[in-house]
Amino acid sequence: MFSDKDTAQLQAIGISQSDAEQQVENFKKGFPFLRVIRPATPRKGIRQLDAKEADDLAATFDSFDGTLLKFTPASGAASRMFKALFEAEEALARGDEPDYEGKAMKPVREFFDRLTDFAFYDELKARLAKQNISCDSLDSKKTQQAILQTLLSEGGMGYGALPKGLLKFHRYPGGARTAAEEHLVEAALYAKDKRGTARLHFTVSPEHRAPFETLVREVKTACEKEYGVRYDISFSEQKKSTDTIAVDGNNEPFRNADGSMLLRPGGHGALIENLNEQLADVVFVKNIDNVAPDRYKPDTVRYKKALAGLLLRLRGRIFGYLNALDAHPSEELLTEIQAFFENEFSLAFPKGWESNRLAFLRAKLHRPIRVCGMVKNVGEPGGGPFVAVNPDGSASLQIAESSQLDLSNPETKAIFDSATHFNPVDMVCSFTDYKGNKFDLKKFRDPATGFISSKSKDGRALKAQELPGLWNGAMSDWTTALVEVPLSTFNPVKTVNDLLRKEHQ
Repeated sequence: MFSDKDTAQLQAIGISQSDAEQQVENFKKGFPFLRVIRPATPRKGIRQLDAKEADDLAATFDSFDGTLLKFTPASGAASRMFKALFEAEEALARGDEPDYEGKAMKPVREFFDRLTDFAFYDELKARLAKQNISCDSLDSKKTQQAILQTLLSEGGMGYGALPKGLLKFHRYPGGARTAAEEHLVEAALYAKDKRGTARLHFTVSPEHRAPFETLVREVKTACEKEYGVRYDISFSEQKKSTDTIAVDGNNEPFRNADGSMLLRPGGHGALIENLNEQLADVVFVKNIDNVAPDRYKPDTVRYKKALAGLLLRLRGRIFGYLNALDAHPSEELLTEIQAFFENEFSLAFPKGWESNRLAFLRAKLHRPIRVCGMVKNVGEPGGGPFVAVNPDGSASLQIAESSQLDLSNPETKAIFDSATHFNPVDMVCSFTDYKGNKFDLKKFRDPATGFISSKSKDGRALKAQELPGLWNGAMSDWTTALVEVPLSTFNPVKTVNDLLRKEHQ
């Protein structure tokens, strides 16, 4: 299947031939659907904290004297945020009159009507003034086109190609903050250790690493002074070795014009490699676009600390059980551990597991741990929490995307439709074991949870493959607890007009 030239291409970026062959085999066989038993719901997999419980757990975290890290995936481009604006710009460039009352263009009308409410407005206005263009006459097609070109194009502010982390999200009396800056502020509020250091790690695309580093240099000193913190900020890029092969309709490697194989980024699941290189006792994981202005941060801080407090309590029990098993693995202890997994993590045991009870329970204890915040489902697209069957026959709490489920199956569809909560990617993790050794996170993935999608290049159809998702199959074999968090802590920005919501104003 692979020529010497192909093999050299794979070796150059660290992909083994056996891995490449397995990827092609995945295209041929497809990935199996995840088998779900029921949704995770309140009191049946999802914890609900009252005010006292949240405060007690936050206090547990506040007393913790260990290493902390805030890990933020930030490589995604913001181009999809501006889809409607791009379409309007193209129409105006053709001399057409966009139908601002139609469904496709209505967001553009809202964009113009509330232009002054965006945090980036002041910069946009200043750039337009240099072109002798005023924002006062927004009914002019010429002005509209100039606004869109200045905002989106590389010759202007470049928002159409920048990552979300570098966009100005929120306005303050002292100026506007980008999404990345909001994460620096958050880190100072809940991820500062006892020595006053807040460590952050951003995963970025290669072409945007320099702008991120420049932004950090520009704002770091002022943030440190304002929030009484020292920042330790690092960056990494998605590894080329996590790229995946694309294939044509015959499941043969898709070829570029020069005959080389087309390799594509493996999706956010590739970032498990980046996470695997980090070292801290407690790691906060949160997407770059899920930030709020300062007046809405108290809920975020409170529940981040509560999630971390619960993680520490659960980890303490797990470490205690492992030490007790080393000392004296009695039947009474094994029975207690079994109940712990059933009650705390909704774990259902597979048939025949009792024949190797000690080894099975020890293996379940000796895994990375995550506590995931869940919000009530209000119609956002994306994954949700379910109890799903694992490769070893057990069933446990998992976060699943709709693409992982066979929604043509009425039973599965009914389970999916009865889900009450949504995954906002709000996690606190621990991946050092009870002896202080770091887990190799790559050993806890489920390789059968990848995803195949249809794409095109140069007018030719192709099939692409994504690795098991970062919070889905890439963490399939982690010990997982779920906690309901307030909707006020979930403020994603999927379109530019999301920045007009009250939560971002």
